[in-house]
Amino acid sequence: TCIEYGMATIFLTVPDLLDWLRASYASTDTSFEERFEEIRNVGLLVLDDLGTQNSTGWAAEKLFQIIDYRYTHKLPLVVTSNLRMEDLDDRIRSRLQDPDLSTRVKISAPDYRSPVKENKDPLVYSLNLLSDRTFGNFSMREPEHLAAEQQMSLEKAFRAAQEFAESPKGWIMFMGGFGTGKTHLAAAIGNYRKGMGDDPIFSVVPDLLDHLRATFSPTSNASYDEMFNRVRSAPLLILDDLGTQSATPWAREKLYQIFNERYNAKLPTVVTTSGSLEELDARIRSRMMDSRLCTVYAIIAPGYRATAKATRPRRAVK
Repeated sequence: TCIEYGMATIFLTVPDLLDWLRASYASTDTSFEERFEEIRNVGLLVLDDLGTQNSTGWAAEKLFQIIDYRYTHKLPLVVTSNLRMEDLDDRIRSRLQDPDLSTRVKISAPDYRSPVKENKDPLVYSLNLLSDRTFGNFSMREPEHLAAEQQMSLEKAFRAAQEFAESPKGWIMFMGGFGTGKTHLAAAIGNYRKGMGDDPIFSVVPDLLDHLRATFSPTSNASYDEMFNRVRSAPLLILDDLGTQSATPWAREKLYQIFNERYNAKLPTVVTTSGSLEELDARIRSRMMDSRLCTVYAIIAPGYRATAKATRPRRAVK
């Protein structure tokens, strides 16, 4: 569209852009300085695949100089990347994260070139499996005529989950028996924030520990440090079924490190558990009991499955 309107435009993948710059050293038609100035000052610059370039010192410096120049002069720039923002060069990231100048759009759709391939990132895939869990289809179970205190506990947890999803701050914990809706509420929070453009991490605690252990395998595509840091520094972390994991010293220590990091940094965290606070590791429990950061909601309603079984009509005996 910009080209149709006559705006001078350069569209290149970042590796090609750097190669184009390097080639100007040997060019007799255009000097390096002329080509560099053309890139910095073109009406619209589109940089595709930022992060796939050879990360030499020269390449990093040239890229920064180009982006910094366009940032300072507020010149139109479009950038695409399959890297997370925190994996980009610090100086470039600071420019791209300026809310007064930059707009960031995350595309969660699968690669159209391989549509049958699902996103198997274990820290993303779990929430994808629960994409149908929303606040709109959460059952308040009025037809079951629950006891007043049971109904109230369900409604309080629901309202708290909605408020947290609107503005994630601090920690929220849902306690209750199996099948009471804890996971539904936790996933609804994650799906709501995902719809708002955030990148929540949702994981069942035993699965999370398995994923961390799997990174030690020689065939793993992810490093332990990378996955562990993603979990403990995630903008929103949702941990389902805390307390059902194996109680090995390694598992206890990893979980404590995650909780302690998020506690110190006051990062938004959602936790569900079918146990009691007393059953949790004492170090984790002490963080959960800090009312300045964490609010606990106990759902005392019976499980959906138990209620459904109890109210299922019997077939007449002939």
